[in-house]
Amino acid sequence: MARKDYIPLKSSGPLQRLMKRYYLLTRYHHLWGRPLRRPLAWITSGAPVEILQALGIDSLYPENYGAIYGARRKGGALALAAETKGFSPDLCSYARANLGAIYHPDREPLGGLPRPDLLVISSNICGTVLKWYEALARHYGVPLLIVDTPFVAADDGVSRQHVVAYVRGQLRQLIADLTKITGRPLPMTELERRIKWSNEAVQLWEEIRRLGRNRPAPLNVPDLFIQMAPIVVLRGTPQAVAYYRQLYAEAKERVRQGLGAVPGEKYRLLWDNIAIWHHLYRFFNLFSRRGAAFVVDTYTAGWAGTMAPGDPLESLARTYTEVFLNQSFEFRVRQMIQLIREYKVDGFVMHSNRSCKPYSLIQEEMRRRVMAETGVPGLIVEADMTDERAYAEEPIKNRVEAFLESLEGGGD
Repeated sequence: MARKDYIPLKSSGPLQRLMKRYYLLTRYHHLWGRPLRRPLAWITSGAPVEILQALGIDSLYPENYGAIYGARRKGGALALAAETKGFSPDLCSYARANLGAIYHPDREPLGGLPRPDLLVISSNICGTVLKWYEALARHYGVPLLIVDTPFVAADDGVSRQHVVAYVRGQLRQLIADLTKITGRPLPMTELERRIKWSNEAVQLWEEIRRLGRNRPAPLNVPDLFIQMAPIVVLRGTPQAVAYYRQLYAEAKERVRQGLGAVPGEKYRLLWDNIAIWHHLYRFFNLFSRRGAAFVVDTYTAGWAGTMAPGDPLESLARTYTEVFLNQSFEFRVRQMIQLIREYKVDGFVMHSNRSCKPYSLIQEEMRRRVMAETGVPGLIVEADMTDERAYAEEPIKNRVEAFLESLEGGGD
């Protein structure tokens, strides 16, 4: 539905059709995939999916389903279902919602999840995934393959090179394990082709994000949260490349016409952390109706890293090591400062996400550092990405209004 304070994208229709096809093919994978000897892997968003694709392994991302559960206000009920099985309420709500959907498939809003043939994780996004996927491996009785990605605590080149070399060894082991499971050798030409498609989609995604430097910004961060779906679940495919070409063309045309996602753009903001899926537009409307546009964020940048040319395993190891959540506090502070300056941001909002500890625990210190370095005010709001039970609407609304009033008063 069109809103006077927000201009929706025409590309939303093609996106819905693209994603609907993906979810239908995934849901009915047992009917078409297994007769073709195409295993189905449940995989984390930070894992090297290009290797699986090259080996003819299809993928499903439980995190992405967690976002959908949140958007449909089903996250709390599914999380509660997992809690009744003994899982702590302090666990990630993506994990709890996924486990709740498994234990109570009748409550799963997409018709139930297909059974995995194997599980693949990388530890570069958070520590929860290991225990989460261990629980899945026990439940389904399927292999669990782990790409151990050490945290990049130091920014010096020597330490980083050691980490890349270690992860490259992890990828070799992953390939060896997958070839045993599939009975197929890894075709390097197919891997290179998948990496090429990944790079093309990622480069388009980064160009789309960079259009936010324009005033007015053609996209608002809620757009990016919705539009990031293909860069997550269809990375390494020509479908993702084709879709992002279309989205880029539409956003570029908005720039040409001087058309902003938020009409009458008055303030330019930065967002930090995962979306509040269950109140996505309702929350961001608190800002857009006052002329405040979120022109950039830290989260969707996690899928904007291109792979360097050269040896495929070296490129994959470097790319999946450099996921921003796998890097130091100093790196994240510098990233925010750079984005604030590059996008000419007037203020920033940090989602203290109850579920995502690696993202959220250092935010207060980050806020102090970034404000001191830039002179730009920052707000922290407390919520949860999927579990709507952790959202206190009136206190959040009051804090947002006070923040916007401070912007209108010049920060006084």
